[in-house]
Amino acid sequence: MRKLLVSGTILVAIGVIVALLVAPEAQWSGIDEAVVNKFAKDAGRPPREPYINPGQGDVLLFCFLVAGAIGGFIIGYQYRGLFPPKATSHGDSPHV
Repeated sequence: MRKLLVSGTILVAIGVIVALLVAPEAQWSGIDEAVVNKFAKDAGRPPREPYINPGQGDVLLFCFLVAGAIGGFIIGYQYRGLFPPKATSHGDSPHV
């Protein structure tokens, strides 16, 4: 297990070093900027303002974090109802 952890850490470090050497100051665009906007412009539909504008920054990420935490607490609280324990046969038990 330790060898796997060490080798995984080394591979991640090599990947980070290669990424920094290949594009040290590159602006990495997201999928919406790189792909979706290109296809929308090709189809004649330029980008527009969103219906609900969350503003700049990481407001959407914070909302996803809060929603995930609330969902996780609900699923954790209801875990036994969602995944009931498996029934064991009492026929093999020495206690009758």
